[in-house]
Amino acid sequence: MDSTERPRGPHLEWTVVTDGVLGGPLLLAATPEGLVRIEFHAEPDRVDRMIGPLVSRLGADARRPAPGEEELLAEPIRQLAAYFAGSLRRFELPLDWRLSSGFNRQVLQELDRSVPYGSVVGYGELAARVGQPGAAQAVGNAMGSNPLPLVVACHRVVENDGGIGGFGGGVETKRQLLALEGVLPQPLF
Repeated sequence: MDSTERPRGPHLEWTVVTDGVLGGPLLLAATPEGLVRIEFHAEPDRVDRMIGPLVSRLGADARRPAPGEEELLAEPIRQLAAYFAGSLRRFELPLDWRLSSGFNRQVLQELDRSVPYGSVVGYGELAARVGQPGAAQAVGNAMGSNPLPLVVACHRVVENDGGIGGFGGGVETKRQLLALEGVLPQPLF
């Protein structure tokens, strides 16, 4: 099927956008249920490797609309641009949670509910919030599996001793996002 043709059954709309802060391409994907995937460093060869498995896992046909003709992604694109411009502090988007389950989904949903813009939480504290004290490493694994970074803000989860911790988009990206939100100072260069 031509990727611009409208699918008749379950479908996935996807595109690649460049944000104004991180400077890298982001893959965005949505289903009729909501935003389902955000991926950093979405270079063309990487996108090719991501779309097939995503379509297979969701059992959906994929469609990449022409820029400006997005339907399912129009609002996520608008809200991400507002976030990067500093004028949006809370995403109000429907989310399709099918790429996360069990403990990981529980942790990600707690993060989304309870850690607002401009604040951080430790891995151990987030584990305690979901009733699993001592599961800091499992929380780290949940952050690493987050299919919706930025919107479900795993960059706000830091080490309990004050270290920045890891991040799927890279530690420098995490620093930039925390600086955008005022948690860390803006870099000098």
